[in-house]
Amino acid sequence: MPYHHILVAVDLTEECDPVIHRARELSVSNAAKLSLVHIVEPMAMAFGGDVPMDLSQLQQQQFDQAKERLEKLKSKYPELEGANCHLTYGQPRQEIHHFAKEQACDLIVVGSHGRHGLALLLGSTANDVLHGAPCDVLAVHLVKR
Repeated sequence: MPYHHILVAVDLTEECDPVIHRARELSVSNAAKLSLVHIVEPMAMAFGGDVPMDLSQLQQQQFDQAKERLEKLKSKYPELEGANCHLTYGQPRQEIHHFAKEQACDLIVVGSHGRHGLALLLGSTANDVLHGAPCDVLAVHLVKR
């Protein structure tokens, strides 16, 4: 069964290159629409949610940097020219699931380091996305550099 709309969740690092390549291959072979999404996690989440200071300025800087990196990524991959690129705040799993449902995506492509031990117990974005996803999920194995 062919895919019609593929969502690629990227972290905007060089490690996302194989994820983009795999998603692009699938989009070409299935004549599918391609969308990219990057989620900027609220800084309060990184600190356990209880921060006694205003992080809004730092959060805006983080969002602006992510926007710049997304633009660089788009210029690095001219084949992404037609892709919808989205940048949003939130918890990655929830936002990726929401976007996939909202945009009627039938495949989500994410990168996975295949962690073991403590890192596996703590979870990863790829693992989070897999559970409760509204469609198929492809985890592209990333080689540690």
